[in-house]
Amino acid sequence: MKKALLLIDIQNDYFPGGKMELVGMERASRNATLLQSLFREKRLPIVHVKHISKRPGATFFLPESKGAEIYEAVAPQPGEVLIQKHFPNSFRDTALLRILKESEIDNLVICGAMSHMCIDATTRAAFDFGFGCIVIEDACATRDLEYKGRVIEANQVHAAFMAALAAAYATVMPVTEYIKKMP
Repeated sequence: MKKALLLIDIQNDYFPGGKMELVGMERASRNATLLQSLFREKRLPIVHVKHISKRPGATFFLPESKGAEIYEAVAPQPGEVLIQKHFPNSFRDTALLRILKESEIDNLVICGAMSHMCIDATTRAAFDFGFGCIVIEDACATRDLEYKGRVIEANQVHAAFMAALAAAYATVMPVTEYIKKMP
């Protein structure tokens, strides 16, 4: 089995001071950095996914903005793949599937943001394409959502989406458990 690390949308707008600050994004990025260091040390493939919003009325991840840049702590190094996307699903209208297949990747370690949007959409698509998926729960972040006049707190949103992914689409675990199990 050949695996790759998929770092999804760890971009400046999701951090404090950004246009769409998430709950727990700083912790998530620290854990993503641990994973990134481990994959670099073992010379395993790393794929960075960067969302650029082209949707009319978009307020964050705007083209050529500082907020759309990948957060410095997890910035790509030479030789690492960078995919630009415009939809929650990282496979939609991108070269991601082709790149993974050409590299004979069959397992993905997934982290980033937002748990309820791009992590969910990408993990489900990856599973449907036949990849084994591991989602690192504490290397993901989300935000409070509102539904029918009720606020659902970020920790509840995150837990619900991790539970749903764990039911059929991925193994979901914290970074410490993944690091202990990684050969």
